[in-house]
Amino acid sequence: MKRLLLFCTVAAHAQVSYEHLKNPNPADWLHYSGQYHSQRHSLLKDVNTATVKDLVPAWMYHVPNSRRLECVPIVVDGVMYVTYPNFVYALDARTGRQIWEYQRQPALQKGPNRGVAVYGNKVYFGTPDAHLIALDARTGSELWSTKIAEASDGYWSPGAPLVIKGKVIQGIAPGDHGLNGFLDAYDAETGERLWRWNSIPKPGEFGNDTWAGDSWKTGGGNTWLSGSYDPELNLIYQGIGNPAPDFDGDVRKGDNLYTESMVALDADTGKLKWYFQFTPHDVHDWDAVEIPVLADAPIDGKMRKLLVQANRNGFYYVLDRVTGEFLQGTPFIKNLNWASGLTKEGRPIRVPGVVPSFQGTKTCPATSGATNWMSPAFNPDTGWFYFVAQEGCGINTKSGDTFRPGGFAFMGTGYIESPEEPWQMYVRALDLTTGKLMWEHQQVNSRRYGAGVLSTAGGLIFAGDDQGFLSALEAKSGKVMWYFNTGEQISAQPITFAVRGQQYVAIASGSNVVSFKLHGWP
Repeated sequence: MKRLLLFCTVAAHAQVSYEHLKNPNPADWLHYSGQYHSQRHSLLKDVNTATVKDLVPAWMYHVPNSRRLECVPIVVDGVMYVTYPNFVYALDARTGRQIWEYQRQPALQKGPNRGVAVYGNKVYFGTPDAHLIALDARTGSELWSTKIAEASDGYWSPGAPLVIKGKVIQGIAPGDHGLNGFLDAYDAETGERLWRWNSIPKPGEFGNDTWAGDSWKTGGGNTWLSGSYDPELNLIYQGIGNPAPDFDGDVRKGDNLYTESMVALDADTGKLKWYFQFTPHDVHDWDAVEIPVLADAPIDGKMRKLLVQANRNGFYYVLDRVTGEFLQGTPFIKNLNWASGLTKEGRPIRVPGVVPSFQGTKTCPATSGATNWMSPAFNPDTGWFYFVAQEGCGINTKSGDTFRPGGFAFMGTGYIESPEEPWQMYVRALDLTTGKLMWEHQQVNSRRYGAGVLSTAGGLIFAGDDQGFLSALEAKSGKVMWYFNTGEQISAQPITFAVRGQQYVAIASGSNVVSFKLHGWP
């Protein structure tokens, strides 16, 4: 009877309209980044600077046979959806009790998977064999399956989809192997592909001349993280990954568009409206897929529609999201040696000699990046941008061999951590429009990236780390207000939601999803 009641709850309340996606109920968490603008700021405030001390574990759900989960749970009317490659689980978000489980066959193991999207009575997710799947949110039954690309070529689809006006937007990986990336839109009801935007321009298209010879054919350009969306402008903002081969730029001279760029695409047609390239002719594997945050704020006394990104290359960028105009850029790490600054157009001023070499070249930040897939947040109450930064360097090398696409050897060749100083992770707060550092919190013994942040109207920033700690920091000062050791490395982003009026905070940690609530709540 309990199980039946749970199914009835889903059937009665799982309908998610486009209007719901545009203006989510604060009790829900409907998108990978919370809302279309990706600010990851919740209006819930029962858990706040005064009450957070009373936050205790509410439940823990173990995802069978999993490790290092990277999914962001999606919550709709008290039902939570969690993923692991080839698996989707529906849980009672109040108790953690499983409602249903879906397993994809054949179970090609290739990960990670970062989550689902919801629309109507459907749940959508990408798979290790490069398919987009639609499930019935009430039962977990498969409704349709669409092949995005050939898995045998090396493609797979780890990112969480984004649903816009009846279209499911889905990216692809991997560009590292010399396969060209793209972004697709599919009909949410049928799975029919509606448009495809290719991240590497073909002959006759604008930007193809930024690739020497035929190097565009194996150019890369992953779209492996979710983008953001402005409903008013009807533009999708998608970060694009690295060119291939990663570290040997001799065989692909030129700026290599649209790799390492932010692109704005018309959501109806997939047509490119504008682009901005952060790292032209990248030879360090600094994917520009980091989540773009959309916010409105005054610049020089004039209100502007902004897109901001902390880029893997170590610079924080402020762009006009209507036109793509570069407005502001500043380093957000202290140890940056590959560029001395940015031009007025936003192009990096490179330091000669800081490129991969046969003997190895010290490069700061390391290829793993000054930041990476760790989701940032923006708090409109403080006007600050919050994110996780990595201070550290790498030794970048290249090879003189001739490689063919279809394997990590095509990266040509790679990098190692610099032995001179250990990597160190920080949570940092920047002024949104200037990039000025407002405060930083050093994550003790945290050396590896993976865990993102969450902002709340309760004046808190929640952040995880690779030591397994979930911490609550005061948004205005960075002071630690609360922490909990989950026992496993965190490589995902925290969320908050409410069920029956009670606020919860949840995060995927290692092989578990852990949820917290206030002790003593009625």
